[in-house]
Amino acid sequence: MGGTLYIVATPIGNLEDITLRALRVLKEVDLIAAEDTRHTQGLLHHFGIRTPLTSYHEHNERTKARQLIERLKKGESIALVSDAGTPAISDPGYRLVLEAVQADVRIVPLPGASALTTVLSASGLPTDRFVFEGFLPSKQNERRQKLKALRAESRTLIFYEAPHRLKETLHDVQAIFGEREILLAREVTKVHEELLRGLTGELIRLLHDKEILGEVTLIIKGSSGENEISEDLLRAEIRALRAKGVRVKEIAELLGERYSIAKREVYTMALQMEDRGKAG
Repeated sequence: MGGTLYIVATPIGNLEDITLRALRVLKEVDLIAAEDTRHTQGLLHHFGIRTPLTSYHEHNERTKARQLIERLKKGESIALVSDAGTPAISDPGYRLVLEAVQADVRIVPLPGASALTTVLSASGLPTDRFVFEGFLPSKQNERRQKLKALRAESRTLIFYEAPHRLKETLHDVQAIFGEREILLAREVTKVHEELLRGLTGELIRLLHDKEILGEVTLIIKGSSGENEISEDLLRAEIRALRAKGVRVKEIAELLGERYSIAKREVYTMALQMEDRGKAG
């Protein structure tokens, strides 16, 4: 008989969010494969669990997954945990699960904490259909291309974002999506939990002079399919209006009102187009 791979969700902040079943499994397995053993050791110590730990993360996942599969095939039981939340969701645990599937190892998932569903449940945005996109690309050009590909998506959009990129990402969301309803969640279930709701521009202004700490989850309302315009078409409209002699300020007011885009953003885009035209 082979062993069992348990997928064990752990708290995303508040330690009380771990399940009784998760505690039992973590005590009973032969080994716990953790993203950061130091982090997980704190959780185990809190609950008096002394099960051996081994590291399993993005830098060793290829070689370590094979080693863990061999142990499972010999009959050992292993619990896979991430630093927070449900393993394998936007997480290197995916590779171990995949190899376990391919090796016909028994897999038992334990439900529990997940920032994705926790924040979505409090968003007030449609939850019957949604799409999770994980982390957006760190480079702006790639991030904007990704957002452009999602602009017409009608389902509620969910992203994770690093605190140091949040403001830049919100500006890109505004440039590509225009004004959308957003829930921004930070430090969920922790002492400094913060849920901010508003249109894109409102959140940009609210966070302008604020230091962002902690991982962030963004829930963005899907496209309504009405009164929206892509960045490329917006540029085309600006060029057409300028050709008719319409002033930049008037263009910003006209297109901002027509497409529910911040007038400042249209104004800035128009000026940048003018500067590039002069330079050419």
